[in-house]
Amino acid sequence: MKLTTLLLMMTFLVSCNTASKKTGNKETDNEDWIQLFNGKDLTGWDIKLSGYELNDNFNNTFRVENGILRVSYDNYDKFNNEFGHIFYNKKFSDYILRVEYRFVGKQVPGGPGWAKRNNGLMIHSQSAQSMKTDQDFPVSIEVQLLGGLEDQKERPTANLCTPGTNVVMDGELITRHCTPSTSKTYFGDQWVTVKVIVHADGDIYHVIEGDTVMHYSKPQVGGGHLPEDFPLPEGTLLKEGYIALQAESHPTEFRKIELLDLSKKK
Repeated sequence: MKLTTLLLMMTFLVSCNTASKKTGNKETDNEDWIQLFNGKDLTGWDIKLSGYELNDNFNNTFRVENGILRVSYDNYDKFNNEFGHIFYNKKFSDYILRVEYRFVGKQVPGGPGWAKRNNGLMIHSQSAQSMKTDQDFPVSIEVQLLGGLEDQKERPTANLCTPGTNVVMDGELITRHCTPSTSKTYFGDQWVTVKVIVHADGDIYHVIEGDTVMHYSKPQVGGGHLPEDFPLPEGTLLKEGYIALQAESHPTEFRKIELLDLSKKK
């Protein structure tokens, strides 16, 4: 093998390894993953539905059955804007979140059209305790989860939405509420694996089935969905926060919710 060829191969391998470390998009099954969902009950989680007090699980919306955390609407006659979130009760800053989810059944009557086969993972979120009684969504960064619809050929998942927040992409402050990812569309009731890689320096990546489909940085308070009298001023960088799952009117199942704490690897 020629020396020049060997040097080129070594440079390529170093480059790939550096990129992998930067995004965190690599297999880490042998690492110490924390199981946020124990597969048995909702221990460690707080519930907040719009219009209800903290931990009032109206109509048993969030429940655990057969090892699955379910967002269920079988006890509803009609959805009346009871937008809900279930929060893990510990803050994190530098981590990889890995979740397996799927959409099932039909949307509850009264649910908004945009919420059909729609859920989300909220990161860098305010706490459940700090939300107002009638607040629909926490100030957070949302990794929007979408399922395919029969009348739409393309409906990507792991998109970005920003309730009360903004981010930076390619050096530009992004103030629109939602930005689509580059993922493919997932139809039916298939399970989908999403990873969210959150670096303490502000870089965040969305990964679907091993493919990085979204990257942005500098999550911060701001935007048109910021609640009145929110205690942090616009422009405040978000470097930590709570993790939450949504309930937006379509039944959703989660069978794995786990986290790798990167702060302990440094």
